[in-house]
Amino acid sequence: MFAVTILGNNSAIPTPDRHPTSQVITYNDQLILVDCGEGTQMQLQRYKIKRGRIRHIFISHLHGDHYFGLIGLINSMSLLGRIEPLSVYGPPELEEILQIQLHVAATTLNFELNFHPLLPGQTGIVLKEKEMEVSFFPTRHRIPCYGFSFSLQRRKRRIIPEQARIYEIPASFYSKLQEGADYERKDGKLVKNDWVTLPPPRAKRYVYCADSIYDEDLVPHMREADIVYHETTYLHDLSQRAADRFHSTTVQAATLAKMAGAHRLLIGHFSSKYTELQPFLDETIPVFPKTELAIEGVTYLI
Repeated sequence: MFAVTILGNNSAIPTPDRHPTSQVITYNDQLILVDCGEGTQMQLQRYKIKRGRIRHIFISHLHGDHYFGLIGLINSMSLLGRIEPLSVYGPPELEEILQIQLHVAATTLNFELNFHPLLPGQTGIVLKEKEMEVSFFPTRHRIPCYGFSFSLQRRKRRIIPEQARIYEIPASFYSKLQEGADYERKDGKLVKNDWVTLPPPRAKRYVYCADSIYDEDLVPHMREADIVYHETTYLHDLSQRAADRFHSTTVQAATLAKMAGAHRLLIGHFSSKYTELQPFLDETIPVFPKTELAIEGVTYLI
């Protein structure tokens, strides 16, 4: 299981049926939260997502619609008896903000809160464990802002059952075959691993581009991703307003996805001025046909 669930798809101002940015990535039995706008913990409850399974939280930047829900979520986790450590990744100023909020409320958390600063001018891998690897990269916004690339690599080789039977390899040895081991038969003959297995499937990748003006420097980070999420705050007739506010339009997001050879494009961060979202698809699909709206409560398989 590798998927992303949309909790909030709106920009700065919430509406009755759309919330500020937040997403949950599911891989195996683990959850990663990406941005935490106002109301995120209510959305987690609404869609029956267990907040106790969240081990990592990534905050792209310090505009409120991307992190104003964070301290509330952290506090609720503690009140509900969480003891497992929680890792937060974001701009360095976020650590001070969290500590001030905890201090003035005289709050002591039940769990260890580990903060990992994303420093300006840097990029690269920020999390690597088992099958999941997360890297970060800068986007062009009014304040320091980062996108994230989530890569899931199945490291076990795939067994070819027919071949394994031909070489009389017992099923009890299959787990070692998946790890790449050769098999020595009772007659002394060595069965090479690649005779009976296939390489692991290619890594699947989800790229979250956060807030950004149109920027072709993002293309290498989006290259051939299974799904790219890119903001489309405005329809294309407001491209000048988008540029003035360091946001993007439908056509701009679709153009970048096309340039990057992405497999699918997910668009969101819609301005509250729009009540209907179909026009976003109407403008995006002619440029990049495999575009979908980021709809709250919907889970997209990667």
